[in-house]
Amino acid sequence: MEEHILTRLAQLLAQRKTQDPDQSYVAGLYAKGLDAILKKVGEEATETVLAAKDGDPDRLVYETADLWFHTLVMLAHQDLGPDEVLAELERRFGTSGYAEKAGRNSR
Repeated sequence: MEEHILTRLAQLLAQRKTQDPDQSYVAGLYAKGLDAILKKVGEEATETVLAAKDGDPDRLVYETADLWFHTLVMLAHQDLGPDEVLAELERRFGTSGYAEKAGRNSR
């Protein structure tokens, strides 16, 4: 069975941690540190919101892909990946949003 694109991308992002920052955009982000990565995630989130507000479906998909990509970089920097996020979504699936939020408040 072919691996999911998120899994393949996570593997590639992990490999980029050891590459030359002058040769890889992602390695360059890792070298700049967490603050630079978080700034990029914030920028991409803003661009995604603006694309949604403008109502341009193609731009929204493009910007969402950028946001997901940079979010995966952030996760990889923290030694996490899409599997952890997908497991959390699976855990929440079928649970009322109100109930899930109430459960967070009691933690």
